[in-house]
Amino acid sequence: MPLDAPLALAGPFTPLLAAGTLDTVLIVVLVLAVIGLAGLFLRYAQLYVRSLLTKAGIGMFQMLAMSLRKVPPSQIVDARIMLVQARLDSIDRRDLEAHTLAGGRLANVVRALIAADRAGIELDFRTAASIDLAGRDVLEAVRTSVTPKVIDCPNPASGKTEIAAVAKDGIQVLAKARVTVRTNISRLVGGAGEETIIARVGEGIVSTIGSKDSHKDVLENPDAISKVVLARGLDAGTAFEIVSIDIADVDIGNNIGARLQADQAEADKRVAQALAEKRRAMAVAAEQEFQAKVMENRALVVLAEAEVPKAMAEALRSGNMGVMDLYRLKNVDADTRMRSTLGGDSGGASSGSRPSGPEGGGR
Repeated sequence: MPLDAPLALAGPFTPLLAAGTLDTVLIVVLVLAVIGLAGLFLRYAQLYVRSLLTKAGIGMFQMLAMSLRKVPPSQIVDARIMLVQARLDSIDRRDLEAHTLAGGRLANVVRALIAADRAGIELDFRTAASIDLAGRDVLEAVRTSVTPKVIDCPNPASGKTEIAAVAKDGIQVLAKARVTVRTNISRLVGGAGEETIIARVGEGIVSTIGSKDSHKDVLENPDAISKVVLARGLDAGTAFEIVSIDIADVDIGNNIGARLQADQAEADKRVAQALAEKRRAMAVAAEQEFQAKVMENRALVVLAEAEVPKAMAEALRSGNMGVMDLYRLKNVDADTRMRSTLGGDSGGASSGSRPSGPEGGGR
């Protein structure tokens, strides 16, 4: 087959190709490429110029790749420029992109690194990034490390303005403390926050005041409280280092001891009243039992007296006692009752000893 066979196969397009269409296509492609490069340059021209002038080392095609990876090029360029200007250009661009993709606050981290470097605080990018991703404000932490922060104890936001404690003499002491802390960068990840510091300081103040023999000791030397509390190392396991604890205000509250003694006396009185009522109830019950015993014994006496006439009747029937003996017995009984009446006795004693005959004791 001859070499010009492909042209013959082209059919009706052969004249166009022969007329230089290939050159036209090449020109169109070049024009489109130039337009694309111009558009790319116009889009990233300002960022590229800034990067070029500050020697940030980020090219235009790298900016395009960042856009394709959903990374804002302006954030990376700005962060890189700040690091280069602060002479911290050892941080790789990919680390900046990774932190941005992870949802971190890149500008905050970069400012924190620059502030830590200027303050002589040891802080690397990985640590700062981990602190930022953990949800803490790493820039504020660096600032607190440089300029200590004052925390009110108790926290006014909780609705309390003073810590209440009771000395050994029962007097309530109201104290307010101010805790000066600075951030411990090495313990910022995983360390406890301000609430733990406030709780520990409040606990230490209550314990110290409670160990005093008198409230006067607290009023005379309030600085003794801060010294004792500060010596306990309350910042262990927290993200802060306690610089000082100052007692801002000390006041006297209620006499808790007297109120407790009054409540105790009232409780003792109620217990004594309950015991007395118990004893009274027991005495009443015992009296009722004795009365029941008396009635029971009286019933036995009546039963025994009822047997006397029967015995006398049986003695008469059996001949063991005569009729004259019976009359003499009745005369003795009548004489005894008369003497009892003349002596002022109502007959209670004789009623039990009076024998009665078969006919009821009458004559």
